[in-house]
Amino acid sequence: MPAVNDKTGGNMKKQKMFEEIEYEPTNVKELLTEMKDVSELITDLAYSAVIFDSKDIAEEVRELEFRMDKLLYQIRLTAMLASRTVEDAEQLSGLLQVASAAENISNAAGDIIKLLDTKIENRPFLPSLLQKADEKIRIINIPESSPMKDKTIQELRIESETGVRIIAIRRRKKWVYDPDDSTTLKENDMLIIRGVDDGYQRLKGFAEGKRGLNNE
Repeated sequence: MPAVNDKTGGNMKKQKMFEEIEYEPTNVKELLTEMKDVSELITDLAYSAVIFDSKDIAEEVRELEFRMDKLLYQIRLTAMLASRTVEDAEQLSGLLQVASAAENISNAAGDIIKLLDTKIENRPFLPSLLQKADEKIRIINIPESSPMKDKTIQELRIESETGVRIIAIRRRKKWVYDPDDSTTLKENDMLIIRGVDDGYQRLKGFAEGKRGLNNE
């Protein structure tokens, strides 16, 4: 029996997923909001997967890619059912274009993680490209003596104080993706963050107990 390539296998998986979907009345605004959130997260995770050569993160990117396909499918169904006049169709066509753009970002993220199939030494161009970005993806560790330990992201007000966003948390052998404000940071957590240099330096110094989150 001939082997199924990745593209064919992915299409078969998507087809099976769509066959199992049961239509649920959903607000278009809620669907678009989720698509926006997923498109932001999946891009960050795709770059993180390549930077840290992580198959675990790459797998999460694939799951989010399928999630985005499902959201696009649902929003198309919702739009078709909501269109009763030509005016309705014209208004909803703009929303569908936005949804398709978000899905294109998701597909691009899927292409990025394909770089993991190449050897690290064959990716010399990636570090130089990422160094030119205003916001960079880096790692911050939470040591035993860190003032961040046992506090929630909301308590620390990390993003508002530093402009740095926590993309994911590596906790022993498990990953926490897109942690929310109620997530409590633990000793030895490894934070994958995205932000500008100044914010990264402030957060790193605070994690190590060397300074506050502001400019102190």
